[in-house]
Amino acid sequence: MPNKMPHKLATIRIKNLRLRTYIGINEDEIQNQQDILVNVVIRYAADRAVQFNRIEEALNYRTITKKIIAHVEGGRFALLERLTKELLEIVMSHEQVEVAEVEVDKPHALRFSDSVSVTLSAQRELPSS
Repeated sequence: MPNKMPHKLATIRIKNLRLRTYIGINEDEIQNQQDILVNVVIRYAADRAVQFNRIEEALNYRTITKKIIAHVEGGRFALLERLTKELLEIVMSHEQVEVAEVEVDKPHALRFSDSVSVTLSAQRELPSS
C-alpha cells in the first residue's frame, strides 16, 4: 500500500489592494469615490501545482484580483458588509478555492480611527460520502 500524503492547502494572500469606489450612505459618500483596502486570504489544494510546477495546475490569483478590481471600481455600495460579501462570492466562485476570507477596510470612516473594516469568510462544504 503506497504511503500517500494528505494534500496540503496553500495559502495565497492578496494584501492591501488599494481601490476606489462609491461606498456609504451619506450624500458626500454617494457623490464621491473613496479609497478602500481589500485583503484576501485564499486556501486551496496546491499538490498538482507543486508537483508539476505549471501555472495551469495552480490557482490563478491574477484572474481573481482582476475580477475584484472590476467589481469594486464598477459598482456602488451602501454597506461594507455587502461589498465584502460580493467579493467573497467572487473568490469562492473558483472551484479550487476551499477556504477564503475577505476584509474590506474603509480608511477614515470614523473620526479618531485609522479605518473601519468588515471581514467575512467561507469554506467549501465537503462532499457527502
